[in-house]
Amino acid sequence: LRDGPGWAPREGSGPSPPRLSPRPAQSTVCEKIMELLGQNEVEQRQRKVLILSQDSFYKVLTAEQQAKALKGQYNFDHPDAFDNDLMHSTLKNIVEGKTVEVPTYDFVTHSRLAETTVVYPADVVLFEGILVFYNQDIRDMFHLRLFVDTDSDVRLSRRVLRDMKRGRDLEQILTQYTTFVKPAFEEFCLPTKKYADVIIPRGVDNMVAINLIVQHIQDILNGDICKWQRGALNGHGRTYKRPFPEQAEPGGVLAAGKRSHLESSSRPH
Repeated sequence: LRDGPGWAPREGSGPSPPRLSPRPAQSTVCEKIMELLGQNEVEQRQRKVLILSQDSFYKVLTAEQQAKALKGQYNFDHPDAFDNDLMHSTLKNIVEGKTVEVPTYDFVTHSRLAETTVVYPADVVLFEGILVFYNQDIRDMFHLRLFVDTDSDVRLSRRVLRDMKRGRDLEQILTQYTTFVKPAFEEFCLPTKKYADVIIPRGVDNMVAINLIVQHIQDILNGDICKWQRGALNGHGRTYKRPFPEQAEPGGVLAAGKRSHLESSSRPH
């Protein structure tokens, strides 16, 4: 989750540097942040804060890969499952304050749809995904990196409930979890915890941590972040790794134009 203040100017505003950020434990954290900021009720084009998911950037599968995916035999939790070039170029355009078209991914058919989602510039962007810290070029775009630490039992139960709603049977879900999800989490996701600036235990239940992040975003939107703080978020000053009171998924914040972006991690598969 890249969630540091970065700035991308809106039309008619003065130039300001954008911010990128990765987002923590499940999209639920980002959704709670948006709710507390009152951004869910704002018309899309006028939002100052937006959520962008790494899950939108899954690669287009070959016929063979798609057949495996439908049987639960394709590893969506591997770094190679993502179109990192498209992800990087999209985030770069966002940081430059440009309107972008984000891919739409269908998790039932495991395919990228022809329709895209138009994303307008925002002051803060919450970029969420389980492997948002894995690729260095993308990781370095974030001004504030958040890692949401959640219990493994909670992660599994959420996956089971979500995938069953997508029409998958329990045996396939559990087989996929033990074969791909858990090993990939331990090999690729968990090691990226070291890149986090802030660790949020207990996910959306940790309202103390979430309220602190919300206040930080409000300070960015109000222009109350000091220059030395901005320097630190941009990697030019000292950064602090401080766990909030209590376990894990990554997230981050990124900023663009006079806009800043926060990113957190969620898992579609």
